[in-house]
Amino acid sequence: MGYKNLQECVGDLQKRGMLVRVDAPLDPHLEIGALQRRVYQAGGPALLFTNVAGSHFPLLGNLFGTLERTRFIFRDTLDDIRRLVELKITPFSLFKHPLDIVKAPRAAYHLLPAVTSKAPVLECSTTLSALPQIVSWPGDGGAFLTLPQVYSESPAHPGFAKSNLGMYRIQISGNSYQPDKQAGLHYQIHRGIGAHHAEAIARGDLLRVNIFLGGAPAMTVAAVMPLPEGMPEISFAGLLAGHRIPMARVPGHLPVSAEADFCISGIVHPAKTLPEGPFGDHLGYYSLTHEFPYIEVDAVYHRRDAILPFTTVGRPPQEDTSFGAFIHELTGPLIPTVVSGVKEVHAVDAAGVHPLLLAIAAERYVPYAAVRQPQELLTVANAILGQGQLSLAKYLLIAANEDAPDLHTHDIAAFLRHMLERADWRTNLHFQTATTVDTLDYSGSGLNEGSKVVIAAAGPVRQKLATELPAGLELPAGFGPATLCLPGILAIQGPPTVQGRGESDPLLDDFSRFYDERTAFDGFPLIVICDDSRFTAATLNNFLWVTFTRSNPAVDIYGIRQEIRGRHWGCSGALVIDARIKPFHAPPLVDDPAVERNIDALGAPGAPLHGII
Repeated sequence: MGYKNLQECVGDLQKRGMLVRVDAPLDPHLEIGALQRRVYQAGGPALLFTNVAGSHFPLLGNLFGTLERTRFIFRDTLDDIRRLVELKITPFSLFKHPLDIVKAPRAAYHLLPAVTSKAPVLECSTTLSALPQIVSWPGDGGAFLTLPQVYSESPAHPGFAKSNLGMYRIQISGNSYQPDKQAGLHYQIHRGIGAHHAEAIARGDLLRVNIFLGGAPAMTVAAVMPLPEGMPEISFAGLLAGHRIPMARVPGHLPVSAEADFCISGIVHPAKTLPEGPFGDHLGYYSLTHEFPYIEVDAVYHRRDAILPFTTVGRPPQEDTSFGAFIHELTGPLIPTVVSGVKEVHAVDAAGVHPLLLAIAAERYVPYAAVRQPQELLTVANAILGQGQLSLAKYLLIAANEDAPDLHTHDIAAFLRHMLERADWRTNLHFQTATTVDTLDYSGSGLNEGSKVVIAAAGPVRQKLATELPAGLELPAGFGPATLCLPGILAIQGPPTVQGRGESDPLLDDFSRFYDERTAFDGFPLIVICDDSRFTAATLNNFLWVTFTRSNPAVDIYGIRQEIRGRHWGCSGALVIDARIKPFHAPPLVDDPAVERNIDALGAPGAPLHGII
């Protein structure tokens, strides 16, 4: 049986040495967030902060900071979930393991929430300003709740069956929000609450929401699960928790998660917005101030022994990396059942998740052809880009399973090598030039606006990739140095750019034309123009982060010896990606040096976190 509430989880982790109490006085303004990030990077324990400046509520951080600890928290139910996933994939497996049919329905029973009259979360009340005011990064526009579970129901069809539980950041101070009365609700496109909000606007209704914090750890994970249409997250939470989630009815309000630590109840008005942000986000940059919906807060409830869970995000990897890895373990086997022909899909965390997808799929359209080329791969790619949050991908690289049956998308370096060895830039590039992208991605033509490219490669090896810098490499004035990133990939430092949104840079056109009659890049099918070539090439993660978070395919991809056939763009020389920071990009996240010195002191001999950080 899984944990019913956060108190059970904290007590068990502390008993097993997986959680450390931090009793030293610490400030939720920058200090606690910086410490949580430092402990995450060290692979350290969960942290219970008991002496939080400005609030009597303790804070819980780094709960899901390692994949191993996340697995441990849900150890009682993982086998049941895997069994149900397997039944979805191969129902005939029951003939091989008939006793599994006894356990599967019992686990499925936990999908139904349990209505209860006992709700510890309703025992006490407080205000938004009494909560720990967590500010994670120096440029944040106020205090944010970073692990909220935002619960809403369909206005047209109220009830659990059409409910949504999503993790949308909540700004509880700053900007023009009325203190204790209003809170910002930042939800990105293609999120479940958006459908409920649209219904409310169409009906002229107010949209009620409850924001839960804490409770059963399964509720937090369920709030970030990319579930199939029609499966409520609260049902998955019961499956993951190993028990039905208790929900209390409140007359005139939405149901309340009975074992939650906090519940913020309120109303989202139709078509009303207020400025929200900035906020240091998981791509490694600030998401800037924009108009977003907000909540008129009715009440803030909490249990007597309430603990406020939080996380901080930033350039990957961070704690949400463990979320992603855990979710992939649970849902990865289902992907082939959703998209026919696909073997696996990997949303690359180091590139900010949505900017880069890697996929492997079957190429069976013309199995008798002498030379395989991308055909079915393109059908599969379109299907992937039509699936939920995968639709926000900016770069999708897809390979044919038949070319390398042992290839896997999580071996990123090997996958890139496989693709580049087979790349034919004259035919392998397929653009969507004006479409939707991740709300947090500022490389595009506007908020939620940008482009996509599918890069599909199939068939035999076409070229040998170079592993050393070209001898006597000649670079145009203003460019250089060049640094080897990976086999076949060069990073070249370029001059600062002043280009505007949606504009290509004539300097990059000139750079490409400089090599029209030169063969300097033989063995290097991919060139990345960047602000700091040594930084970009220093690690695989640096290459991924710089290349795919700082480029918009439709305007930042160039080519040596480019050509247009009909409406299809390609090139016979190297592909060139402009991954320099543009004037309209959001600024990257930078730690406060004074705060970092304070954190260093906590890890000194005799200090509370000595040996952990």
